[in-house]
Amino acid sequence: MTRQLAERPEDVPTVFAERFNSGDAEAMAEVYESGAVFVAEPGTPLTGQEARAANERFMNLGLPITVRPRHVYTAGDIALLIVDWVIDGTDPDGRPVHIEGTATDVALRGQDGRWRYAIDNPFGVKGGVAEGP
Repeated sequence: MTRQLAERPEDVPTVFAERFNSGDAEAMAEVYESGAVFVAEPGTPLTGQEARAANERFMNLGLPITVRPRHVYTAGDIALLIVDWVIDGTDPDGRPVHIEGTATDVALRGQDGRWRYAIDNPFGVKGGVAEGP
């Protein structure tokens, strides 16, 4: 069963990880606001179908993501989340994969009271991307 969307901003990363690890792209997409930005690579913000496809490339590695929220700062219906994360293991083709980062994300509380990503910037202030999709 898919976990409900977050009722508190600090739970957004955990909900995302559970849905990512389920392999259900539709469930994972629900963790994002309509029009959300996903920064698959530093300096490359994506929205809509491009953002979803880029996120699914990470999911299609078939490896779990582990998240560890570091800081959550909330102002009304907006939250800034600083989250350490890692994807580690062997992909379906037998290649070792190790991707990690410290995300700087923005979440919004929707009309339904649930929190969703408006900006998902998994590599934060890093200038380069580790090996991966």
